[in-house]
Amino acid sequence: MMNIVVAIKVVPDDQDIQISAAGELDMSKAHQTISAYDLNAIEAAAQLAQAVGDSKVIALAVGGSAIDESKLKKNILARGAEELVMIADDACADLDAHATATVLAAELAKIGDVDLVVCGDGSADNYAQQVDVQLACKMGVASVNGVVEMSAAGSTLTAKRKLEDVIETVEAQLPCVVAVTPDIALPRIPGMRDILAAGKKPMNVGAADAAAETCLETIEIKAPEATERKQEVSNASDDGAIDAFVAALKAAL
Repeated sequence: MMNIVVAIKVVPDDQDIQISAAGELDMSKAHQTISAYDLNAIEAAAQLAQAVGDSKVIALAVGGSAIDESKLKKNILARGAEELVMIADDACADLDAHATATVLAAELAKIGDVDLVVCGDGSADNYAQQVDVQLACKMGVASVNGVVEMSAAGSTLTAKRKLEDVIETVEAQLPCVVAVTPDIALPRIPGMRDILAAGKKPMNVGAADAAAETCLETIEIKAPEATERKQEVSNASDDGAIDAFVAALKAAL
């Protein structure tokens, strides 16, 4: 049996984030949601499990106590995972990549027999692209990122990586950690049957065994200043309007 773990980050829904006049971000009313890149990771893991057969997908999430929310947990499990392991602890809120990898590695060790860890390309908030690499280092296994296609046979994972100007095919011994791009799979939209079934799946929510040390300190987070638009409107039928429009675009670039 192949055990696949998907590492999921829960982030504030950007549609609910409010910006003050001073440019400060107010996330107090933002609902918790799955990081957009991790939606692709869940689907990729589910499709791989189906292709291999006799496989299990476990979703693993780490965050503050706010992520322990019924609707969110069902949303995760309705997307193809058979089980959810969640560390919902305020001591794990706002962790950096190093600390997140430390907590994930500890939880993976408790899960035990893990053949593959699938991560998203990055997180929807910071997009540091560091957790997968640091997690693989702590586990002492190979790390493969930029994955757009993958398959498994026996103890070997075959992955296609999308680089700047070429598609590279690599093989890695299991267990290993992969980071998948959004191109790997289109996330499914859970139906009512999936959501109802998700409520019956195992949800193991707990606290972290030990606080992980965060190395980075966030000084300030602000939205960029809005640039006023010129609001120039041209009529395409006017002489020279198209040329003037093209010139304006070139000047703005």
